[in-house]
Amino acid sequence: MLIIPAIDLKNGACVRLRQGRMEDATVYSDDPVATATRWIEAGAKRLHIVDLDGAFAGKPENKEAVVRILAEYPNLPIQLGGGVRDLATIEAYLDLGLSWVIIGTQAVKDPVLVTEACHQFPGQIIVGVDAKDGWVVTEGWVEASTMSAVDVVNRFADAGVASIVYTDIGRDGMLSGVNVKATASLASETGFPVIASGGLKGLSDVTELLAVESGGVVGAITGRAIYEGTLNLAEAIRLTETD
Repeated sequence: MLIIPAIDLKNGACVRLRQGRMEDATVYSDDPVATATRWIEAGAKRLHIVDLDGAFAGKPENKEAVVRILAEYPNLPIQLGGGVRDLATIEAYLDLGLSWVIIGTQAVKDPVLVTEACHQFPGQIIVGVDAKDGWVVTEGWVEASTMSAVDVVNRFADAGVASIVYTDIGRDGMLSGVNVKATASLASETGFPVIASGGLKGLSDVTELLAVESGGVVGAITGRAIYEGTLNLAEAIRLTETD
């Protein structure tokens, strides 16, 4: 199972939000490349980048920072989400050297885009499913839908989606523990490999996720925990490698 550090970008800086609220952001670094280096030196084999401004604006807003990270680490697998609303944006990001692009809001609002993107860019499309109280939310987590995570994911059963990033936004940035049950349930009910996101606090969360790895939980994204030191990234990675 992969432990994937998150680099959330707001105005070019590395931040973390609480429950997706832009007004509740903690700035951890104004140097995204140095932050990436920190996590890579701790053993990270993949990065998760979120363009927070882009998620709200509906278009890329932190491309310069992304370009700088890619220039420094051109061979590192990196997935990115936030502000991805059309094929042109996906193509532009992949042309920069990203390994995967995450489609979130448009997976709910325009599922045809996901199918078309998977056809055009096979193996490079991840669907991001953000849920609150079991219901999927969109547009930077400010709009609620009437669909469950399983409903959204099952739309793409035959599309060729690489994996699912499932975020429980009630836990995101709160260090309150991963929603292991919901994450494992999504994997088992849909058959997709699922990456857990939201709430990871410490090694006990990693241990719980490892217990459901065989059911399709293939990774976990960590943000505030590694920035604030409640989780030692190198230790977490070692735990997954020795399990």
